Amino acid sequence: MSENEKINMKSLFIGLQKSMIADLESIRENTPHEPTKGDGSENIWLEFFEKYLPKRYSVTKAIIIDFEGNRSDAIDIVIYDKQYTPFILNRNGIKYLPVESVYAVFEAKQEISKGNLIYAADKVKSVRVLNRTTAAVVDRGEIKTAPKLFNILGGFLSLDNSWADSIETSEPFNNCFQNLKGDEEINIGCVLNDKSFVFDNSKKINFSSDNETLIFFFLKLLLELQKLGTVRPIDLNKYIDQLDSQ
Repeated sequence: MSENEKINMKSLFIGLQKSMIADLESIRENTPHEPTKGDGSENIWLEFFEKYLPKRYSVTKAIIIDFEGNRSDAIDIVIYDKQYTPFILNRNGIKYLPVESVYAVFEAKQEISKGNLIYAADKVKSVRVLNRTTAAVVDRGEIKTAPKLFNILGGFLSLDNSWADSIETSEPFNNCFQNLKGDEEINIGCVLNDKSFVFDNSKKINFSSDNETLIFFFLKLLLELQKLGTVRPIDLNKYIDQLDSQ
């Protein structure tokens, strides 16, 4: 195959990145009502994930619950497992997902700032502190120990950067980011008009190159999702125990 016949994946993503930026900027400029503006931004990101993530992953806005009835804050974007999730509740247009089904949660804003990053971290924490169950696995007739739970990914999505410098060189961003500990930790993010980033296991922030914001973010997200494997089997007995019927 000649060089002219090859597909340039980077160029395709740059085109998609420009299109998403244009759509998000249009919403910001033409939607004065803040809640409607927020919904429009979230929907663009939801559409992106629905279109490009592998089909094993589902995406929605939702509230996350556990077997004790605890609930998270409302989450803008949840990447979850639908195939192995035994129930998804939908009441008055609001989805409630069991925490065991969740791979990743994202907060979507028009811009990244100290306040928005802390707000997103609180949203992520509200999911991570829920009580997750896990059950033994039956493999070819053999009962195996319940698999270890993974850490739910937390992310941030925005169009613009509110700091004067790029987030890659911004001391205020770095200070704010490094202060997020434990359940508040943000693992991955995308600021379309600036940089995307991922927080690796060595606690180092890796940033995208110029013009590779979306493709770097997307491929890194896929890599992080691959590391998690499949959601762990839910212990339905924990949910049954909350009923009067046994």
